Amino acid sequence: MEDEPDVRRDGLLNAELLHAIAAMGHTDSLVVADAGLPAPPGVRVLDLAVVPGVPSVEAVARAVLRELVVEAAVWAEEAARPESGMDSRFREWLQDLAPHAETRRVPHEEFKRLAGTARLIVRTGEFTPYANLLLYGGVPF
Repeated sequence: MEDEPDVRRDGLLNAELLHAIAAMGHTDSLVVADAGLPAPPGVRVLDLAVVPGVPSVEAVARAVLRELVVEAAVWAEEAARPESGMDSRFREWLQDLAPHAETRRVPHEEFKRLAGTARLIVRTGEFTPYANLLLYGGVPF
């Protein structure tokens, strides 16, 4: 029926995040961010953080990657520091969920500049330093 709400059985349930992904075009970007990434002026922020660690960047990234065709992904070089442990995890997620995406690392300051061009920053409860992922929309053909 037309007046009934859209009830999903799985995948993303957050209506605002689903809408943002559906509205993305080729090369538009979305950031899945840790709790500390500063939001550049003018970029919409969807704050999903509940408590430290919840939700994690990994959980949100996995959910987003099930819905979004990703052409490229960017993260901070600093995530490769051994104490962060994030670089290898980012690579694993992307190879698993977006195997055809181009991936690259940039200095954290450059990452923050690029985040200023995103359609949306999704803030998580992640407390791991530099655990931020910038995803560029692709096309399914």
